[in-house]
Amino acid sequence: MLIVMNANATENQIERVCRQIKELGLSPHPTPGLERMAIPVTGKTESIDTVQIELLPGVMKVVRVGKPYKLVAREFQPEDTVINLNGTTIGGEQLVVMAGPCAVESRQQLLEIAHAVKEGGASVLRGGAFKPRSSPYSFQGLGERGLEILAEARQETGLLVVTETIDAENVSMVEQYADILQVGARNMQNFVLLKRLGQSRKPVLLKRGISATIEEFLQAAEYLLSEGNNRVILCERGVRTFNSYTRFTLDISTIPEVKRISHLPIIADPSHGTGRYRMVAPMARAAIAAGADGVIVEVHTHPGEALSDGSQSLTPENFRKLMFQIGKVGRAVERELAGEKESQEYHG
Repeated sequence: MLIVMNANATENQIERVCRQIKELGLSPHPTPGLERMAIPVTGKTESIDTVQIELLPGVMKVVRVGKPYKLVAREFQPEDTVINLNGTTIGGEQLVVMAGPCAVESRQQLLEIAHAVKEGGASVLRGGAFKPRSSPYSFQGLGERGLEILAEARQETGLLVVTETIDAENVSMVEQYADILQVGARNMQNFVLLKRLGQSRKPVLLKRGISATIEEFLQAAEYLLSEGNNRVILCERGVRTFNSYTRFTLDISTIPEVKRISHLPIIADPSHGTGRYRMVAPMARAAIAAGADGVIVEVHTHPGEALSDGSQSLTPENFRKLMFQIGKVGRAVERELAGEKESQEYHG
């Protein structure tokens, strides 16, 4: 249920409405808009008499929302959510590029890559300190030492840091080092983890599960918002299909549909979505053209020696070429690419 207040509604009137909602055993979520205050309401709203609420001073109308997700829906918030992190915006006119290795392997490796993606025009450094892998014998990450290296790279380059947190107990540690907390595809429906991240003050990058529908994807985001964290970035990273030629199938159609039904920003991960470095650039271009708010890609100075996902990692040279290309696509769809000055310098 959504309560829309009059444009001139006073703070006392808004507080009275919220108090009334709480007395009914429901949870109000006051959300300022460009012109008026909206109050999304969660809980068992089916039996609530909406006329009784519409009679309260300052209330313009009450709208019932039939979707299983509430807070992430455009009916609750018509305006796009824009997340601002030290001047880097995600979800507005600016396109964000997150880049770095799949895993933090060593201090030298990460710092070298961090400087390379910074020079290429990225604004966020990605890198896994904890690596939940399909095989127990694969490299599992450096743990807290990896987080310390990421923080050092941020200090040297000025890049923001996004890295994965793998369980509820792990969140507090990662919060100390990261600017954006990532939920991996295999954890999209780890509801204990989502509830804990919903209580965090850090933005969350939520990746779509490998077999998740769009509705399940948005319901996972609803867990985060229902706990109070409205700084959520969705990520389309490919789903499992009958196709065996690529690692996954990057579902580009998800991007415009999510933009239609939800106010949350969404980026694409063409690295995991294809598993092949040659496909990363064309799929990144397609994602930007489809309306994505950015991309997250894997970059490694020596992909053949990477401890994780070398086959889908771009070299720094290929990353610079990618930035040049998506900069041109961004301008074609009237979006501004962060670091565009650097991307225009590619002459390969």
